[in-house]
Parts: sequence; C-alpha cells; structure tokens
Amino acid sequence: MRGMRSFLDSPFILKEETMKIEIEGKLLKMVPENDREKKELNQLWNVIIDCVKDNKKLVPVGQYTPGIKEVATFHIE
Repeated sequence: MRGMRSFLDSPFILKEETMKIEIEGKLLKMVPENDREKKELNQLWNVIIDCVKDNKKLVPVGQYTPGIKEVATFHIE
C-alpha cells in the first residue's frame, strides 16, 4: 500500500527514548536518554558508590526473564 503511513509515524505519537545499556568486556555503560533517566542513574550511582564505600554488594533476587518477568531486583548486603 504505497503512500500509506504507519500508525507509529503519526506526529501525535510520543516516542520515548530509553536508556542505552552497553556491555564492553568487563565494563557496563549506561547512557541516559532523558532527564528522568539522568536522575535515576544518579540515584543508582550513589547506591553503588555507598556499597563500595561500606564494603557491601548488590545481590540479584529471583530472576529477570525478558517477556515474562520484566523487573530485575537486587538486595544490598
């Protein structure tokens, strides 16, 4: 159907960018795409820094399964 525009091409649909997560060897890079993500990444950064400072660690709880369980949960020990 030539000339037909996709529903997603509509100027009225907001397309929110999401944080980019890159893994390069043993490095994990998180790149925020908007102000909310910048604030949340800063909060995460502070939690991780406090863990290092207090000799604590983040331990995964349960499991993260894309398409089934979309939340990754961690406990601070």
